Amino acid sequence: MTAARDSSERYSPERQSSERYSRVAIWLHWTIALLVILNLAVGLLHDSVPALRAWMGAHKALGMTVLVLSVARLAWRLANRPPPLPALMPAWEKGLAHAAHAVLYVMMIGMPLTGWLMVSGSAKRGPFNWFGLFDIPYLPVSTATGHFGHEAHEILGWMMLALVVAHSAAALRHHLLLRDEILARMAPAFARKKNAI
Repeated sequence: MTAARDSSERYSPERQSSERYSRVAIWLHWTIALLVILNLAVGLLHDSVPALRAWMGAHKALGMTVLVLSVARLAWRLANRPPPLPALMPAWEKGLAHAAHAVLYVMMIGMPLTGWLMVSGSAKRGPFNWFGLFDIPYLPVSTATGHFGHEAHEILGWMMLALVVAHSAAALRHHLLLRDEILARMAPAFARKKNAI
């Protein structure tokens, strides 16, 4: 029996928990994921793609939206225990998954906060509002703190991009290679039928 078949059998749907995340957790996950990807595209490419510079106001507003939703998601996770990982998953992989989720939460909250520091400490403050509906207050920070926020925000942006790619690759590995139900926990549409070959 091949190693691939061994892995497939170890993680087969019949041999693992079929529990999924709640609808609230799933909605928060995919909403935040979409906003993060949009903001990464604008934030990392606006210098080289002039057309994206007009989106910087939306970039700031979406960043604050990500901050609020991420705090809400963290609170929901603390109040509602997520489904357990499959019992047969190796301990090292479980540990890596938990660590990756912790880093994701730090990044989802840290990136908007450093962006907030950056615009608050800027010598030339531009409009800072939520899609023109209401103003977002500036933080009482110095210009030096604003510079720190700028540097940290840029570094975290590249780190977040790498983490998103790694997270997506891990989910696809489970779905396409190990053929388990890990992806279906957060994306029920990808659930495999019990009698699927």
